[in-house]
Amino acid sequence: MPGQRVDPAAPEVDLGRPWRLHPQVALRDEPFGALAYHYGNRRLIFLRSPDLVRLVRSLERFDSADAALAAVSPPQRAAYRAALARLAASGMLDAG
Repeated sequence: MPGQRVDPAAPEVDLGRPWRLHPQVALRDEPFGALAYHYGNRRLIFLRSPDLVRLVRSLERFDSADAALAAVSPPQRAAYRAALARLAASGMLDAG
């Protein structure tokens, strides 16, 4: 995400497999991106980029999260990869 640092402590998640937004997660669009609320574990997460929101919504159309990340510009790929890993580790994404 532009202007944001990459978190080196992002959890390790296999993004080489299919992922999708968890069925119990609702996204509410906001000017900064979106709010993601998980009705099962009651977590609320801020997605601070409209591009990240589009990526998350598109995940189920790809064979893997890595394939979805191929559409992201190379300078942003590491930050989006870390964001997807954090979303997966928090239960916001579901392994397809």
